[in-house]
Amino acid sequence: MTVRNRILVLVSAVAVLAAVAVGSVLHASARAERRNQTQAGGPAVTPGTVTLTDPGRMVFRNMAWGPHRDELTTVPASDPSGPRTASGVKCLRFYAAAGTGVCLQAVHGAVSDTYRALILDARLKEKAHYDVPGIPSRARVSPTGHFAAWTAFVGGDSYAGTNFSTRAAIVDTRTGKLIPSLEEFRIVKDDHRYQAADVNFWGVTFASDDRTFYATLATKGKTYLVRGDLRARTVTTLRTNVECPSLSPDGTRIAFKKRVPGLPADAPWHLYVLDLRTMRETPLAESRSVDDQAVWRDPRTLVYALPGDYGADLYEIPADGTGKPRRISTTAVSPAYVG
Repeated sequence: MTVRNRILVLVSAVAVLAAVAVGSVLHASARAERRNQTQAGGPAVTPGTVTLTDPGRMVFRNMAWGPHRDELTTVPASDPSGPRTASGVKCLRFYAAAGTGVCLQAVHGAVSDTYRALILDARLKEKAHYDVPGIPSRARVSPTGHFAAWTAFVGGDSYAGTNFSTRAAIVDTRTGKLIPSLEEFRIVKDDHRYQAADVNFWGVTFASDDRTFYATLATKGKTYLVRGDLRARTVTTLRTNVECPSLSPDGTRIAFKKRVPGLPADAPWHLYVLDLRTMRETPLAESRSVDDQAVWRDPRTLVYALPGDYGADLYEIPADGTGKPRRISTTAVSPAYVG
C-alpha cells in the first residue's frame, strides 16, 4: 500500500470515528431531552413544599420523566400512587428518620461525576456534606436521627458478581464526626479477631439505642450479618449469607436478601426475614430477585424496589411470609416513611 493510500485509509477511519462520536452525542442529547419531558400516562408531579416531619407521608426519589425527575417527592403513605409534590432537591439515594435526611448526590463535572452525601434538616436544608468515594448504593438514618450511613461502590458496580469493592461510612449528625469506613472497626468472627485484605461492608441499618447497628460483611467469597457497636468500634459476625439488612421498628427482626443456589448469577437473591431471638429465617412470598435494602413501612409490611419501565417501581409484601407482592408506586425508589 502506498503512502497516499495509507493516508486516505487513516483519514477515512478518523472520519468514521468522528461520525460515530457525533452520533452518540446526539443520541445521548436526544435521550436527555426526552427524560426532561413528561411521560404520557405517568404520575402527576408538581413543585411544592416537602418536609420530613409531616405525619403519614412517604418521601422518595421520583424517577418519572419530566422536569422533576430525580427530585425528592412526597405522597400520602395511604395513597402512594397519588399525585406527587416535588422538592427541587435531587438525590440518587435517600433515607430519613426523626426529621433528619441523608441524600446521596452526583456532582456533575466537565470530565466525570463525583459524589457527595448531604445531611438534611426537616425542611430539606443542607446541614453538612461529605465526599463519597464512589457510586452511591445504600443510605440509612438511625431512628433517632442522630446517625446516618451510606454505602458506595469504589470498584465494580454490582453486588451480584464478585469483582467489586464497597465503602460504608457512618456520621454523627449532631457533631459531624465521620467514620469514613467500617473497615476501621475491629472484626470478631467465631469469637476471634479477624483480619483480611478483602473485607467489604455495606447496607448499614441502625437500632434505636444510638449504639447498635447491623450491616453486611463480605470476605473470602462469603457474606455475613454483623452486629456493630459504635462505642466499642467493633463488629461481630452473627450469620452467613445475609445482605442488605433492614432492622424492624421493634428491633427484633432483620429483613434481608439471601443468595439462593440455582438462580441466575446476575439475579441471585430472594427476600427473607430473620428473627434475631430464634435465628429462624422466613422466606417472603416474592419470587423475583430483589437487589434492594428493603424498608419497613410498619411492623408487618416491607417495601422494596424492582426494575420498572422508567427506572424502578415500589412493591410491598407482608413480612411474615404470607400474601403476595403488590405494586404500590411506579417510577420511584428510596422510600422513607416520615412523620
